[in-house]
Amino acid sequence: MKNSELNNPITEGVIWKQLLLFFFPILLGTFFQQLYNTADAMIVGQFVGKEALSAVGGTTGTLINLLVGFFVGLSSGATVIISQFYGGKHLDRLHAAVHTAVAFSIIGGAVLMVIGIVFSPWALRAMDTPEDIMDYALTYIRVYFMGMIPNLLYNMGAGILRAIGDSKRPLYYLIASCMTNIVLDLAFVLGLHMDVFGAGLATILSQFLSAILVLRALIRTDDVYRLELKKLKIVPKMLFRIIEIGFPAGLQSVMYSVSNIIVQVGVNRLGTDVVAAWTTYGKIDGLFWMMLGAMGIAATTFIGQNYGAGKIDRVHKGIATCMMQATVMTVIMSVLLYVFGIYIFRLFTSDAAVLENGMQLLHFMVPAFILYVPIEIFSGSLRGAGDCWVPMLITCVGVCVLRIIWIIFFAPFYADIRWIAFCYPLTWLITSAAFIVYYYRFSVLRKKKPLRRRG
Repeated sequence: MKNSELNNPITEGVIWKQLLLFFFPILLGTFFQQLYNTADAMIVGQFVGKEALSAVGGTTGTLINLLVGFFVGLSSGATVIISQFYGGKHLDRLHAAVHTAVAFSIIGGAVLMVIGIVFSPWALRAMDTPEDIMDYALTYIRVYFMGMIPNLLYNMGAGILRAIGDSKRPLYYLIASCMTNIVLDLAFVLGLHMDVFGAGLATILSQFLSAILVLRALIRTDDVYRLELKKLKIVPKMLFRIIEIGFPAGLQSVMYSVSNIIVQVGVNRLGTDVVAAWTTYGKIDGLFWMMLGAMGIAATTFIGQNYGAGKIDRVHKGIATCMMQATVMTVIMSVLLYVFGIYIFRLFTSDAAVLENGMQLLHFMVPAFILYVPIEIFSGSLRGAGDCWVPMLITCVGVCVLRIIWIIFFAPFYADIRWIAFCYPLTWLITSAAFIVYYYRFSVLRKKKPLRRRG
């Protein structure tokens, strides 16, 4: 195995360059990951209809994010401790963390598959899914959950590679699987007329490919994070540490999803045209979320490795640089989406009512994107240092709870998609202010005191 004593550019190199070198592969990877579901939505929207479009994106996407998001958040604990162990050169602990993380993803995938298949009919009805969408939605979501094990294996494996500073190979694997997904979408939906079943099948077959590629990389490497299948097992102490750090992120993801489900219920009550517009807008604003999410992942890995190496001053400089880069990118993205969003909408549908509702929503929401930047950068940075609970509480109360209060007590007064969507910028503003106060006045990092570390 290679010796981890070699120079590590993340802990040694020029900060802004290292962040961007790490960020861009993650951004492109997130883009291709987003294309999984986006390709499904575009193809069924154009060749099956707006009912199928609504089913593939809106209601089913919210439920999928609820379950998958919890596990991905939970597994972020593995990314944090692996980046810290790698930065601090704790090789034995790194080995145990990698094998525990992969075993955990297999078990988690099996559990989520059963939960998703069994309970999806009840969940779709509880969300007031329109009847003309229900059959499509149930078919798609059940097929999708059949691929949970490879889905989570890829996410965990990619997280391990990113934790040690490799953001390029996850990108290559996503490109390969995404191209496969698009080809299979066209073959199954357009060629074989399999509708949403074909779209779901194309997605899970592509996820199998990405899982195989990332596991192959972990098994064949000569570096210290090498995966050996015969040593694959849960190390209880390491699993506890992963959950201890990852559970706040998982809970935060669940709270986000629950609040989004409640928002989706409000949207569903406005009819199929609005649901289709909301679904399509979600694909378009996904361009912003994948950009900011990639910067958040870069921040987590950068802070994790430098924190593990004991370089606290470099941690603070990294956070400031992330904030500046994310702000500039958000302004550029917001302008582009505001001006050219209509052309992206037309890739999904030509329905006049859907386009009208969608553009009203887009022009209302895009100028508020800048309000979310401090939430993503501060929460990602603090998570990299292992400070997870207070950021989770700030986000859950500031974003999720307030959003639910808005939808229950204020949204019913007006049957307008913009009135429902107002809960997003409102809660972003409040939560960003709370993060700024916490980081500069109360956080462990700002006090210059290292968090208590355990194996």
